[in-house]
Amino acid sequence: MTTVDPAPPPPMRLRELVFGAACAAAVRAAARLGVADALGDTPMTVDDLAAAVKTQPRTLRRLLRALSCQGVFTEHPDGTFAHTEMSRLLREDDPHSLRYIALWCTEPWTWDVWPKLDEAVRSGRNVFEDVYDREFFAYLNEDAPESAYVFNRAMTTSSQQSARDVANLLDLTDVSSVADIGGGQGHVLASLLEKHPSLHGTLLDLPGVVENADPRLREGGALAPRVRVVAGDCREAIPVQADVYIIKNILEWDDDSTRRALANVRGAARPGARVVVIENLVDDTPSMRFTTAMDLLLLLNVGGAKHTRQSMVDRLTDAGLVIGEIRPVNAYLHAFECTVPA
Repeated sequence: MTTVDPAPPPPMRLRELVFGAACAAAVRAAARLGVADALGDTPMTVDDLAAAVKTQPRTLRRLLRALSCQGVFTEHPDGTFAHTEMSRLLREDDPHSLRYIALWCTEPWTWDVWPKLDEAVRSGRNVFEDVYDREFFAYLNEDAPESAYVFNRAMTTSSQQSARDVANLLDLTDVSSVADIGGGQGHVLASLLEKHPSLHGTLLDLPGVVENADPRLREGGALAPRVRVVAGDCREAIPVQADVYIIKNILEWDDDSTRRALANVRGAARPGARVVVIENLVDDTPSMRFTTAMDLLLLLNVGGAKHTRQSMVDRLTDAGLVIGEIRPVNAYLHAFECTVPA
């Protein structure tokens, strides 16, 4: 039976950290093999699991042993393995599934750029273009269709899961129109429209994104009569007027792109309009290990960054917005409630 030392001494903890790639690779392997999907509510032997996922029993046991040490699956005294709360999140059918997010964070290109983190820290710019000789999203969409698919599934999963939290947080009782800027497939917008039957909404994102908008928002969808879908780049222009503008998880580019996007919102909005910016923070949050890691990955692939509370306040203030409340949306997101001054 696998056991875990709950508090290893510093020398062992450092050894564990430098072998962190093994842990990430083990999670990726389990997700790609479909181990969590094959394991049901009843504990299974390694032989039965191996037959289900078409692997060698001895090597599968080694993988499961490594993951059980991290709380992903658990090994019973009789040698069978069972689910834990974490391993269930690797199931594709789990309502809170993180399967595609786990795959996205361990895609092949990540293994090429992580070793060059010292170069990115030294230069302050991304290293992805040095490795692949092209900009990140161009590579993703033109050269790596499988990785692009994983990215889209991961972003959809994340957006669907947080959309409910955003809808529960925001009071739009007296609001007639809302615009989701850079809103992806529109999951947040759809959740808000479902909650508020009199609300009208606009979804703005790049053409290739909005053409795959949530079916509820497209022609023939249940919410389509109350929706306008606009193809565009918020860094170039925002041809939308609304009572409330929502900007969620897109202000992670380089500073110039962030400034342009906020300036365009400021220019489009009427005085008194609300602007709600929702972001992961690298401080003042219980998810710092996750957000600080994502912050470093953003540096590597696009030269971007996650924000601290203060850096977000500074950017919103520089854009001419008046900041009101700053509230947690959930364990890993904060909402900055702003207004456009007269």
